[in-house]
Amino acid sequence: MMDCTDRHCRYFLRLLSPRIRLYTEMITAAAIVRGDARRWLRFDPAEHPVAIQLGGSDPGLLAAAARLATAEGYDEINLNAGCPSERVSEGAFGACLMKSPRLVAECVSAMRAVTPLPVTVKTRIGVDDRDDYGFVRDFVGVVAAAGCDTFVIHARKAYLAGLSPRANRTVPPLRPEVVYQLRRDFPGLELIINGGIETEAGIRQHFAVGLDGVMIGRKAYSDPWWLTAVDQGFLAGGVTPVQGTRAAVVEAMVAYARRECGTGTRLHHVSRHLLGLYHGQPGARTWRRA
Repeated sequence: MMDCTDRHCRYFLRLLSPRIRLYTEMITAAAIVRGDARRWLRFDPAEHPVAIQLGGSDPGLLAAAARLATAEGYDEINLNAGCPSERVSEGAFGACLMKSPRLVAECVSAMRAVTPLPVTVKTRIGVDDRDDYGFVRDFVGVVAAAGCDTFVIHARKAYLAGLSPRANRTVPPLRPEVVYQLRRDFPGLELIINGGIETEAGIRQHFAVGLDGVMIGRKAYSDPWWLTAVDQGFLAGGVTPVQGTRAAVVEAMVAYARRECGTGTRLHHVSRHLLGLYHGQPGARTWRRA
């Protein structure tokens, strides 16, 4: 979700769902530690619960970034070991880290040593020709031994070369049965599945086999109002959207945009995230154009 789930997008999504856990786009530990930390870490208190997703493979840099993120008030530190971008792989992080489970374990240990927050890992079920079940099982086992109790698993393998990040979301087949087997082999871990989840029936299918949660990315971005149905269907207590109608969400975002633009933010940086708000509704094309 690079260039998608920035702080403006997360504020918008929180208006639709009061209790889903929001994740940042992947932010490199080096950018936080060596660059403008305030710029990268900034978020609105309304976003809670919100997790920061870090990219990197240097335990020291990741620990320093985790310490800064903890001080900023995040609720979770998530390490990305699943992004298949060639540019990310050249930086020795993302999905290529699956080939170095002990390094990932060192990174997890280093971060856990400096933060009381949960340190979690997002990964895939394999990379390139390493797509046998034993590969992902051993990866999870090694990293779990370092103290990672929660794994978010995209149920596709990644090709580190030859496929674009977009193609890596669609070309490798979904194999949720691999995550289901991990559920049986690691009953004490929290396992969250990701990839191709676009219906309430799909969510229920994963819960029915004992998974602890689902992560929804592209569907939530292209059809954000769908999150209101997810809230009402799966979160206890019969919650309703923070804003009860699409029009109310627009009004809230107008107020937010005015506030942000007053501090120098370009309007487009806010408004681009609202394109899908009227997805499937009469006039949706006119809304997007306007």
